[in-house]
Amino acid sequence: MLTLPNLLTLSRILAVPILVFLLWRPSPIDYAVTFVLYCIVGITDYFDGYLARAQGQISRLGQFLDPIADKIMVVAVLIMLISSRRENPVPEIDGLHIIAALVILLREIIVSGLREFLGPLNVSMPVSRLAKWKTTFQLVALGALILGGALPQQEWVHDTGLVFLWAAASLTLITGYDYLRVGLRHMD
Repeated sequence: MLTLPNLLTLSRILAVPILVFLLWRPSPIDYAVTFVLYCIVGITDYFDGYLARAQGQISRLGQFLDPIADKIMVVAVLIMLISSRRENPVPEIDGLHIIAALVILLREIIVSGLREFLGPLNVSMPVSRLAKWKTTFQLVALGALILGGALPQQEWVHDTGLVFLWAAASLTLITGYDYLRVGLRHMD
């Protein structure tokens, strides 16, 4: 049960409070440390699935925890990047860009609800290639926004994060619609 892939997934979940703590104290050095940790966590997202498949260690626990770990991390980081704190009165995601973040947050809630509803009906909702691209764009966006906090004088880093955030939000709408379409077929 506690295979290396599952331990990597659990480490992503355990890293979230550290990410939140570091983002709460928004100095450039804290953002730099957060960026390094965020990259490590992102790499484990790839390796837990890769190792589980390569070593034949795909488990129900891993299948359950992996999407939860992703959602917990994305939601926590998005909220921290949207919020303004006394130490950092200007959030990294503000103005109209909050709409892109909300699209991503709402899709995560809807897809989780659909999966919970469809589970007892034995209807699977496999992750599409486009959904994997959405996740990649999301991870790059959040990473660039965190790195932008570490390099405030390099505005292009922050702007790149916002471009990827909107790209992720666009793919989120498409993949969310695909999942919703599958779910609606099974509702009376």
